[in-house]
Amino acid sequence: MATIWLTGSMLFHDMFHLSASLAEKMLRPIIVYCFLVIVLRIFGKRELAQLNPFDLVVLLTLSNTVQNAIIGEDNSVLGGLIGAFTLLAVNYLLVRFLFKHKRLDQILEGSPTVLVEDGHLRPEALAKELLTTSELLTVAHRQGFTSLDDIQRCVLEPGGTFFIQPKQLPVEARRHAEIMDHLEHLRRQIEAIAQRLQDSV
Repeated sequence: MATIWLTGSMLFHDMFHLSASLAEKMLRPIIVYCFLVIVLRIFGKRELAQLNPFDLVVLLTLSNTVQNAIIGEDNSVLGGLIGAFTLLAVNYLLVRFLFKHKRLDQILEGSPTVLVEDGHLRPEALAKELLTTSELLTVAHRQGFTSLDDIQRCVLEPGGTFFIQPKQLPVEARRHAEIMDHLEHLRRQIEAIAQRLQDSV
């Protein structure tokens, strides 16, 4: 019985005993957090957009790469909780600070990049974001577009999301399509009435 109690006591001690100081456990996540924010800003929006398997692999392995930098040699539950709390607290404080300082927020997050304007591709914008035409076409397919010719405007947002505006038909073409739809509807109604009259006879 004493052995079981001693084993449980040691296990409890290992789970909640910090091998590093509290200050170090809080400083490590802050440094890694700031580093990741900066490098993701430098390397552009495509990493966040995960446009191909390589981008996905980078994001998946990035967290594992910096894991030891955050927790060090401490595998205790308490150490992990302190690290997680520090990350959440830093992010919360930074978001609140940037919310009140819009200009600084724009500098840190970056500005949107217009990839298609008035139905025309902008090669310099694609080159800036290291995007190929085929990658942009893949993004268009995901949003239901069959071709880049169907796109009026495409913007890559700072967070890695794509805003795509479809081309609008000219006013005359829209009116013609509406008239044809009405005529088709009338034709079906007339055929239905004629069929009823024929059945009644």
